[in-house]
Amino acid sequence: MVGMTEEVQRPKRTTGLLVIAAVLTLGLDVLTKVLVVADLEGKPPVRLLGGLLYLDVFRNPGAAFSMATGMTWLLTLVALGVVVAILRWAPKLRSVGWALGLGLVLGGALGNLGDRFFRAPGPMRGHVVDFISVFAPRGEVFAVFNIADSGICVGGAILILMAVFGIEFDGTRTSDKKDKEATASD
Repeated sequence: MVGMTEEVQRPKRTTGLLVIAAVLTLGLDVLTKVLVVADLEGKPPVRLLGGLLYLDVFRNPGAAFSMATGMTWLLTLVALGVVVAILRWAPKLRSVGWALGLGLVLGGALGNLGDRFFRAPGPMRGHVVDFISVFAPRGEVFAVFNIADSGICVGGAILILMAVFGIEFDGTRTSDKKDKEATASD
């Protein structure tokens, strides 16, 4: 219409999606850990899907791929920092992709953080329960992991894609901002 200024519609808040992704990831992680510890710990690996997947309980004192095994307390502090950072960013989110990615990372971080606080040998030193081994038992082909680790990795991949495609937290694209700045400077 003549005389009307163009208003850019900002996407609505996506905090709800972040919370749903985090709660589902955390809930599934806790549930699967409770079940495998109760039913499979101390038993031989369970072969599934023709050997594509094995359920094999392993207590991991380190980070992913069992790195930094003597630094459990530091890993706990890093996970706490990630949780706090995501919670601070949440109100600013308007991007579905960022909300989903951060929600998966948040749920995964909380899942492994729960193990660090509530499992043996004690608070901030607890060992994470890992139980998914692909292609062979005991992590012979690939590291043994859990649902929380999967959430962190999938969420991280989504966040990388958001950055690569130039999608900002607020749902805008980096290229749109550059175009707007270029137009403003002309």
